[in-house]
Order: sequence, then structure tokens, then C-alpha cells
Amino acid sequence: MIKPDAVAKGYIGGILAQINEAGFKIVAMKYTQLSRLDAERFYAVHSERPFFGELVAFMTSGPIVAAVLEKDNAVQDFRTLIGSTNPAEAAEGTIRQRYASSIGENAVHGSDSDENAAIESAFHFSGREIF
Repeated sequence: MIKPDAVAKGYIGGILAQINEAGFKIVAMKYTQLSRLDAERFYAVHSERPFFGELVAFMTSGPIVAAVLEKDNAVQDFRTLIGSTNPAEAAEGTIRQRYASSIGENAVHGSDSDENAAIESAFHFSGREIF
């Protein structure tokens, strides 16, 4: 998912180009905006954390680009491509090092496991929208 901060700054094309260059195939994609309820459901795992309200407010502050990517070892390779949550600690050339401005506004979301990737894909897309 390309988050509202990166969308607002016009980074969609650069991020998608970097994803393509890394060998990922985009099998579903949409430009949309999360409602408060959507964001609360998507980030429910963080509901007890002190930053939850701030996260929901941020994720509903503007449009996002949701996508499903395919590649061998996709989850791990994407986590490497996006870099550390803190852009100051992200490796040179990673998406977050290039496009994120802070831990909170970190440009992209990537699933942390194959199981969560399936859940998150189904959250944004029906089966007929994934090619």
C-alpha cells in the first residue's frame, strides 16, 4: 500500500517504478481512500497501542494506492525493498529511504507474512480483481 503521505507528494510513479524494477508483478491495484472504519479494521492488530488513533487519522487523511504483488519470496523481498520503518535507518536506495519523511509518515505498507498478505489482499480486493 502506498500511504497518503507518498500519494500527496506525488511519489506513486517513482514507487511503482522501483517495485517493477525489483521484479515484482502487480496483479491488482486501485487508487482509493480508507474510511475510518476501514482503517480501524485494517490496523486492528495495533488497536491497544498508544499510536492507534494517530495511525487511523493519518491513514484516512488522503487517498492510498492498494496493490497486490507477486514474486518468488515476495513478502521478504518487499520488506527488504521498502526498508526500515524509520527512514533515517533505512538502507540506501530503499523506498522508505527515498520517499518517507518519518516513522509515522513512512510512505508504504508491506505485509509481514504470507498469511497477512492474503488477509490484506482480501481486505482491498475481491477475487475477480486480482489477475
